[in-house]
Amino acid sequence: MGASMSTPPAPTVRAEAMASPPQGCPMHQEAQPVKVSPPSECPMHRAEAGPAHQDRAYEFVECPMKAAAGVNDIDPTNMMPPPNQMPAPDQPFDLSVSREESTIPRHGTGNHWVYPSEQMFWNAMLRKGWRWRDDDLAAPDMTNIIKIHNRNNEQAWQEILKWEALHAGECPCGPSLKRFGGKAKEYSPRARIRHWMGYELPFDRHDWIIDRCGKEVRYVIDYYDGEINKDTYQFSILDVRPAFDSLDAVWDRMKVAWWRWTS
Repeated sequence: MGASMSTPPAPTVRAEAMASPPQGCPMHQEAQPVKVSPPSECPMHRAEAGPAHQDRAYEFVECPMKAAAGVNDIDPTNMMPPPNQMPAPDQPFDLSVSREESTIPRHGTGNHWVYPSEQMFWNAMLRKGWRWRDDDLAAPDMTNIIKIHNRNNEQAWQEILKWEALHAGECPCGPSLKRFGGKAKEYSPRARIRHWMGYELPFDRHDWIIDRCGKEVRYVIDYYDGEINKDTYQFSILDVRPAFDSLDAVWDRMKVAWWRWTS
């Protein structure tokens, strides 16, 4: 969203601070759980099942060495190892299994979403048909790819918060992210219109579903190529806006379009 909103986004509320870290990480100090009650106007919503890779995510944030040592642990519920962290059979070099915690609140929990590790990203690309032998790729390249990926998502969330500032009064506890999905080849109507006008098509598209204090709102994010900032790893130009799924979204976009036109 081009124009920044004057109203700051409302802070999120964590239901419970993270419990004490695993014993395998002596560098961390013991911490006692801290109970925080959400404001009365923000009732806690029932947690929903999320992606499988988020289930053990905090093990790889708190102590990646200990978590990596347990990647061969068998889950008794499905007799399978933890997803996505095993090296590929023909992988040419080792990749980190450490994961970074985002600033994006995960709906129905007291935690934030956790970004994939280098190993998870590698495995995901292989599942989508990528073959590493076709590219001159080294281990440091994967580190940079992860940093760009994480920066893109943080940037997208900040843009969503600017839109959500329009609804700070009705949702003082702030939004949280429920789910998301990639639609790289499903170009949005806005992207197609821009293409007809001579602009390039986005190289990726995501739809993010956020929770606005009990109300689901869908955001469309188009990713366009930009010049990489080597200091911040910001690479993409993002076009973030609420989808035309409701009259509220139509009204929000009309207001912002008017502000842009008259500013």
